[in-house]
Amino acid sequence: MKQFIITLALIAAIGGVNAQQNIRVLFIGNSYTYVNDLPQMTADIAASMGDHLEYNSNTPGGCTFRQHCSNQSIQLIQQGQWDVVVLQEQSQLPSFPQQQVENQVFPYAQQLVAAVYHYNPCAEPMFYMTWGRKNGDAGNAPFFPVLGSYEGMDSMLCLRYTYMAQTYDASLSPVGRVWNYLRHNSNIELYQSDESHPSLAGTYAAACTFYSMLFLRDPDSIRYTPSSLSDDQARQIRNAAHNVAFLNLQQWKRPLPNVELYATIGNDSSEIVFSTIVQQADSLFWNFGDGTTFSMSAHSCGISVPHRYALTGTYDVELTASRHCLTDTTKLKVTVVAVPDTTVTIVRSPSSDAISVTPNPFTDRVNIHTPPGTNITGITLFATNGKQYATFKPHTSSTTEIDLSALPANAYIIVVRTDRGTFRSRIIKL
Repeated sequence: MKQFIITLALIAAIGGVNAQQNIRVLFIGNSYTYVNDLPQMTADIAASMGDHLEYNSNTPGGCTFRQHCSNQSIQLIQQGQWDVVVLQEQSQLPSFPQQQVENQVFPYAQQLVAAVYHYNPCAEPMFYMTWGRKNGDAGNAPFFPVLGSYEGMDSMLCLRYTYMAQTYDASLSPVGRVWNYLRHNSNIELYQSDESHPSLAGTYAAACTFYSMLFLRDPDSIRYTPSSLSDDQARQIRNAAHNVAFLNLQQWKRPLPNVELYATIGNDSSEIVFSTIVQQADSLFWNFGDGTTFSMSAHSCGISVPHRYALTGTYDVELTASRHCLTDTTKLKVTVVAVPDTTVTIVRSPSSDAISVTPNPFTDRVNIHTPPGTNITGITLFATNGKQYATFKPHTSSTTEIDLSALPANAYIIVVRTDRGTFRSRIIKL
């Protein structure tokens, strides 16, 4: 009779978001995008930082998502090879009453995102959250009173854009939130005289936000400043983008896939049952280490897969969860030995909530806290595009301090492997 010794040796291999130093972006929108040439200003910012933004755009004045679903935008999406497709709705529509938005905005937002993923499987759709008008939308306030003030209109735009990003699996560039921060913390004029379109300062705020979201770099370090802005105004704008966008990347970016893997002895002692907890993934690829592989859907949050090994030995089981070219891979070592029937102890992974990394954001060092009885077996730091930066030797205590002072300011992914499971989190260096 074969028995199984199951050793949890989980190693996470991170496949990150599609953020590179050379990025191809398609801007789909209207005058809020083309006024002051937001795409070019974002490209100028990128160039000043040694990055490259290649872009194209379709931004007819007043154009809606519904119109973009049947105009040149679809042909541009179909060209493919975009890293990011930016989607901006007409400035008022998303703030209108719920039923109107459900009929006139959401279905077409969903169509555009679906087209992006169909023709660009690895692209990142990114909604462009716009801002409330300077004194609200007086023309529509009689029909929907919340629009009678800036705060009311802005809150509705924030709500609807956030809903679209979360519902249709897209990222969100929080330009409207950056404007809101500046309105409450500066005297910078963000509007043109029509109290709707952006001034040059308003576009610079949008461009700093987009640069941070596209390249995942701290906008505080941006070197480019439009000639008409004072150094102090530019600094305040960059700081707003830093506080709202960069420090909250986890909130605005699409979530990464996450998979945990467990193993138990089946009712038939010749069988192992592999169980998973899957989040933010739509497919799983199994490699059982004995030449057997297969793919399956991951729409359910918990999946159990039985497997029989024909021979004794040690096998590296690998499970990869994927969604739109974002991946998370976990490995589990299984040793199959011919021994008398004995009790086998299975060590289960703790809740990831039991492990924490503080402070986050950080400046020089981070501390990794683990629950009692949990031993860290490895620590690896990755860039968000999957590049491995470094590995660190863990301490034996419940708190491990890591010196990251030599790293540039940026967003990173830290992977903490323990004898009970794997923890992963996005951290931000200031």
